[in-house]
Parts: sequence; C-alpha cells; structure tokens
Amino acid sequence: MKRAIACVAACLMTIGAAQAAELETCRKVRLAEPGWNDLAFTTGVAQSLLHALGYETQSNLLGIDVIYLSLKNKDLDVFLGYWDPAMKTYFTSYENDGSVETVGKNLIGAKYTFAVPAYVWEAGIKDFSDLKTQADKFERKMYGIEPGSNQLMLAAIADPSLGLDGWEVVESSEQGMLAELARHINKKTFFVFQGWAPHPMNTTFDIRYLTGGDKFYGPDFGAATVSTQVRKGYLEECPNVGRLLKNLDFDIEFENRGMGYLMNDGLAPEDAGRKAIGEEPGRLDAWLDGVTTVDGKPALAAVRKAFGL
Repeated sequence: MKRAIACVAACLMTIGAAQAAELETCRKVRLAEPGWNDLAFTTGVAQSLLHALGYETQSNLLGIDVIYLSLKNKDLDVFLGYWDPAMKTYFTSYENDGSVETVGKNLIGAKYTFAVPAYVWEAGIKDFSDLKTQADKFERKMYGIEPGSNQLMLAAIADPSLGLDGWEVVESSEQGMLAELARHINKKTFFVFQGWAPHPMNTTFDIRYLTGGDKFYGPDFGAATVSTQVRKGYLEECPNVGRLLKNLDFDIEFENRGMGYLMNDGLAPEDAGRKAIGEEPGRLDAWLDGVTTVDGKPALAAVRKAFGL
C-alpha cells in the first residue's frame, strides 16, 4: 500500500511539473509583423494587453515569407496580419500542410491594391491596364514596401496582358514608400504604389484606387479581411492566450486612429495601443471575456489597474 501511495504521489508530482513547464512555455508570446503600421498597431495592442496580464512578449519585424516559415518551424507563435485574399499565395502551402492555423478574423472591411494620387487618376490612370499608356511618366516604376511583401506587384508586371514588361518594383518600407508618395505629390509627378485601408494615408493624401486588379488582389479593390494566425497546436498548448486571440478584433476607425498615433505622434506601438484602449476602455469587456492573468486571476481588473482605468 505504501508503495502504491508513493507511486501515485510521484505521478502527481510529475503531472504537476509537466503542467508547470507547459505554463512556463506560454509565459513568453512571440509575435511577428511585417513593418506595416496597421499591424504594428494591432500587435502593440496585443502586447499591451499581454503585458498587463503578466506575460512576456517578443515582437519580430520580418518579411511575410519569413513569418510563415517561422510559424511553421515553431520559431514564432502569433501573427495578427493575414490579409485575405491578398496574401493567399503566401499562406496556401502552410494551410495545406496544417503548420499554420487561422484563429479567426480580427478586421472586416479592409482593402489592398494599386493606388495613385488623385491628379494621376484624373489624367486617365484609373485601371491597371492604363499604366502602360503613360509608362514613361511613371519612369516604369511602381513602389512597394518591404522586400518579400510585394509579390503581387511582381506578378502584375509579369502578366503579359498588362503590358508592363520592363517595369521595376521599388522596394523599401512602408515609411519609405509614403515618403516617396509625399515627394511625388509635392512635385505633381506620376506615382503608383501599393495602397491599403485601414491607414492614415487615406486621409493624409488625396489618392484613388485602381480598378482591374481583381486577378491579383481580388474583387472590389482588393476587399479583404484580416485574420489572426498561430503556429500549429498553439491554441491547445496555451489556451488562455488563445482565448484572448479569439476575442481580439478591431474596426477601420479604431485602427486608423491608432495608426495615427504611430505615424503622426511618434508613439511606440505598445504605447499607441495603450492610448487607444484608454480612449475606448469598453472594448476590454469583450476582449477579456473568459481570459485570466498568467497566474489565473481575473483579467479585466488586472488590465484596468495596469492601464490606470
């Protein structure tokens, strides 16, 4: 009997140690974003909440292709920025092998396709097919963002039906692309770039989106949803973080405002997230429903205290 009791006790200690070890692996949440301000902001919101709940976070700035490979290899845990359908080509193989899982949509009403300044649109560049008619004015250049995030632009150039042979995609960063946009607008020169909403560019600049890109970006000017994704098995391994990720959703106005805190006010992503939440604390009720702190205490009280609400 004593031997049996000792065996049970040892087993219970082993289970407890395993649970503690599992909890320890969940204490650090590794997120990724590709350098876009919308995803910098939403990742900052997630980090601010996780920190208030007692988690550590690590945010990595990576190209889209590297993000997916890192999720597959379990070097990352969370990605808040799957734009569907624009990023379908990146995700398909990982979806097929099950190495990256989609948690759910966190934004509806987004769009993503080629854009031009309003005066370029008024000059007759209203569709993808119009670009070739005034190629010299564009210097046969279109402007994208980070390397690894412009495959759809490259696909458009490679499509013989558009007559864009010899065009170049200028890759830099979101900030670099927008700086070029401002420079061209000041000079009233021709410029075509990768535009999207939500983003303050839509109110800062007078721009128009081009038709004709359905083949590459999808219909209705690349109408999109944005979803949260995780590495395979993460929701089961870390169910409390998983519940937060399932609850976390945004809207266009909230993101436009939050991105403005990054771009116009110079706030760091987490500070922008805290400011945006502080202005709309009612969002916390839904976001934290069923969520606890890392040590099992009520989440809402802990977050409100951490945010001074």
